[in-house]
Amino acid sequence: MRTTAGGGPTAEVTPSPARELALVASAQVLALSTWFAASAVAPAIKEEWGLTGAQVPLLTIAVQVGFVIGALTSAFVNLPDRFPAPRVMTLGALGAATCTALVALVAHDVWTAAVLRLLTGTCLALVYPVGLKLASSWFLERRGLALGILVGALTLGSAVPQLVGGSLGDAWRASLLVAAASAALAALIASRTRLGPHTAQPPAFRPGVAISLLRQRGPRLANLGYFGHMWELYAVWTWLPAYFAASAAAAGHPVGGAVRGAVAFAAIGICGPVGCLLGGRVGDRWGLGRTAAVAMVTSGLCCLLAGLAYGGPLWLLLPLLAVWGTSVIADSALFSAATTRVVDPQWTGTALTFQTAVGFLLTVVTIQGVPLVQQAAGWPVAVALLGLGPLLGAVAMLRLQPLLTPGA
Repeated sequence: MRTTAGGGPTAEVTPSPARELALVASAQVLALSTWFAASAVAPAIKEEWGLTGAQVPLLTIAVQVGFVIGALTSAFVNLPDRFPAPRVMTLGALGAATCTALVALVAHDVWTAAVLRLLTGTCLALVYPVGLKLASSWFLERRGLALGILVGALTLGSAVPQLVGGSLGDAWRASLLVAAASAALAALIASRTRLGPHTAQPPAFRPGVAISLLRQRGPRLANLGYFGHMWELYAVWTWLPAYFAASAAAAGHPVGGAVRGAVAFAAIGICGPVGCLLGGRVGDRWGLGRTAAVAMVTSGLCCLLAGLAYGGPLWLLLPLLAVWGTSVIADSALFSAATTRVVDPQWTGTALTFQTAVGFLLTVVTIQGVPLVQQAAGWPVAVALLGLGPLLGAVAMLRLQPLLTPGA
């Protein structure tokens, strides 16, 4: 209990892990709706600006590159560990909101939009990894489930633009403004979060700490698993709508933008969060490394099966997309949880930020590579090649599991 200026009592909200997790997750959903805001309405933008097939991916790749730049810079200066995490996350969400709104209000060509999307990604580097640190600071025993909820929020936020963009049709500027308003609300929510007890203040500024962690077996294996996971994840999220539409057309059942957006939202925004919750819960009980490996093998096989199912009947394709959307993200929180278990607690924020930076750098390769392979060899080969990353990453996570066992 504290008192007001007039001496009367006023209630003070006592922080609790559940409350703080709910706040961080809500902020993540709203802020990360800006990530694919332009990608979701890319067909309308392409039509209005007369873009080529090679220019369209810039709307997504620019965000990935911006995120990498922001995350590497943040990790180098130990930003998530040296400064108040709630304040960092608030500023990141505000920046993402502003840059997304500017695309809708002032951009009239792909290059202006690409610069603003790059700045959006830079700002989001202050939201997602910092949110992981905030959530992990409140949980210890149930950290896998807690971070699973947070990654589920990332998944839902990333999928919302598909639903909004599909509903608004050619009104792509309105769709971007909706995303910008969501991120502004995220900033307000993030400002109410607090850092939990399971954290430690770093003793001094150490710009090389992220690289030094790679010399340690535990962090190195956790990073390798995460990199294999990221080889697949964002390429699937970016190109699943186009793959589905092309497969349906090849089967003689062409679909419109609303159906394409609804299917993508169901696979990514509904099945994805379910996978995150299942992965986190099972990981806490059965082992983070083992659970991540099973999820990666499943999603890797889905890549191969998606190649075989291309042009097949919808009754076969739709369940496959549901399993793919569930498994492709089910392991994501497990890498973060595993990393927090094998690094010094005082460098948790730096380690998570560096891990996501390199992982998102890989996404630039696969997001750009999928359409190139698709044009040269077709969709079956393009999606099948995405399975290489998770299948190799599963090996790293199985090797990491003994280090995550108590007493190891």
